[in-house]
Amino acid sequence: MTDNTHTLTIAGKTYRSRLLVGSGKYKDLDETRLATEASGAEIITVAIRRVNIGQDPNAPNLLDAVPPSKYTILPNTAGCYNAKDAVYTLQLARELLNGHKLVKLEVLGDEKTLFPNMPETLKAAETLVQDGFDVMVYCSDDPIQAKMLEEIGCVAVMPLASLIGSGMGILNPWNLSLIIEQAKVPVLVDAGVGTASDAAIAMELGCDGVLMNTAIAGAKDPIRMARAMKLAIEAGREAYLAGRIPKRFLATPSSPMAGRVV
Repeated sequence: MTDNTHTLTIAGKTYRSRLLVGSGKYKDLDETRLATEASGAEIITVAIRRVNIGQDPNAPNLLDAVPPSKYTILPNTAGCYNAKDAVYTLQLARELLNGHKLVKLEVLGDEKTLFPNMPETLKAAETLVQDGFDVMVYCSDDPIQAKMLEEIGCVAVMPLASLIGSGMGILNPWNLSLIIEQAKVPVLVDAGVGTASDAAIAMELGCDGVLMNTAIAGAKDPIRMARAMKLAIEAGREAYLAGRIPKRFLATPSSPMAGRVV
């Protein structure tokens, strides 16, 4: 985990917000814009295979709602199931975004679970790093493979909390803690967050940030949920820095026992 107390630094650039958000699943681009603004996020991930960022000049352009002048656009490889397709997709993104280097790699194993295909992820990460990309990478919550991705040169590792879009929250906090303890690059939870308490728990564990999409876009009121997630990230980070009390099996009086009147 990084040592930055109040800011998040990724690939040499510093951000005030530790919440990263997706740009899909909203009812329209206006809702995308309003929810993104409410979240306070500065990094917005974009599925190159599914969203128009200039490929089709006749269709609405996502970059009109979340302009690169205001946000760091994070192209991702959602929908890729092998290293070759993932590498090609991000090379296309680099062309569309005028040489943009910061990307999010995700290589999926199957359409049912959307679990990461780690052999293909490792292969793609190595190719992209060698090609000059700054790679943030979606991965399993396996501490060994997370370390391998760091050693390849990825600028951030992003283990899933639970399956993409499931809203099941953090199912294995112990593995996340192991990844955080050993990492020298930022660790961000990616996938599985369902509500604000999930985001707060991730931050209390010591994660450097959280990336989410469905938890906000799929809420009954996405804009209000975006605000809730912003506050949860901030509260969780403050609690982590404050240092929680240890859990005990016995009660401990809140008031001192010494000096009692009776």
